[in-house]
Amino acid sequence: MVINEAIYAVLIAFVANIVLCPIMIPSLVKLKFGQYIRGDGPAAHQSKSGTPTMGGIMIIVSFLLAAAIFLPGNPQGIAIVGVTVAFGLIGFADDFLKIVKKQNLGLRAWQKFSAQIAVSVAFVLVWRMMPGYSTEMLVPFMPDMTLDLGVFFPAFAVMIFLSCSNGANLTDGLDGLAAGVTAVIAVFFVFAAWMINPDILPVAGAAVGALLGFLLFNSHPARVFMGDTGSLALGGFVAATALMLGMPLFLLIVAIIYVVEAGSVIIQVVYFKATRGKRFFKMAPIHHAFELSGWPETKVVAFFYVVTTLACLVGYLAIVGI
Repeated sequence: MVINEAIYAVLIAFVANIVLCPIMIPSLVKLKFGQYIRGDGPAAHQSKSGTPTMGGIMIIVSFLLAAAIFLPGNPQGIAIVGVTVAFGLIGFADDFLKIVKKQNLGLRAWQKFSAQIAVSVAFVLVWRMMPGYSTEMLVPFMPDMTLDLGVFFPAFAVMIFLSCSNGANLTDGLDGLAAGVTAVIAVFFVFAAWMINPDILPVAGAAVGALLGFLLFNSHPARVFMGDTGSLALGGFVAATALMLGMPLFLLIVAIIYVVEAGSVIIQVVYFKATRGKRFFKMAPIHHAFELSGWPETKVVAFFYVVTTLACLVGYLAIVGI
């Protein structure tokens, strides 16, 4: 059964990560790949300074090891894995400059943005050569209806990649937050792929297993952070999977945390400029606003997990119709 492949992928990626992390974390410490904590963040986060980062390497490697077993003869799976790794490499370059080269800003905004666009365009061009390429999208809660963007679809797909990668990046601000939220989204993709496109099942399963394994070391108190290496890879995976399933519109539901995190930053910046220095939130992204309102970090993370789980249940109803 095809669903068995997803289960095997979950288990293989999980085991791979729990083997890799105890090996890699001490290596990251020795290499002094420690996280720099900005002074303008919540005071409680200063104790995290020096925690090894770039743990996204372990997520990507375990994801690759599990997915690769099921990739022969699966071009769509290969495309998703390829774009996930490519976005991870962009994040790795950013982390490398910030941590190893001591350039606090990492890649310049235009460099990161240009690289993300280039990878997104490459993905669309490759996907267009595959039999399963379609410019039609499923419409939430309307199972018999599709929306066809035609010639505008490639530009829309690039926008989805940019939104997801940066949304995941902004979500990665608390121990276990981005990994746990994305793991729940990946579980949703497993069920969606089972109904829509079984070729995606093992790749989605590999993402679930890799993230669950990483959470054992990334949950509070985190022994390792994923860094941009991990967060950009996760965003690339979510965008590519949603697009190939014809479900980018469903991201407004299942990836609601990405949406809210990114939206809070946009609102904060616009309001700050419009009011000449006033802030709409105590701090953005919004998970920090919850912290500054007195919520413990673990409660914020648990709350966001619950919200994502409920959103994914709504997403399931949006597939089959109410």
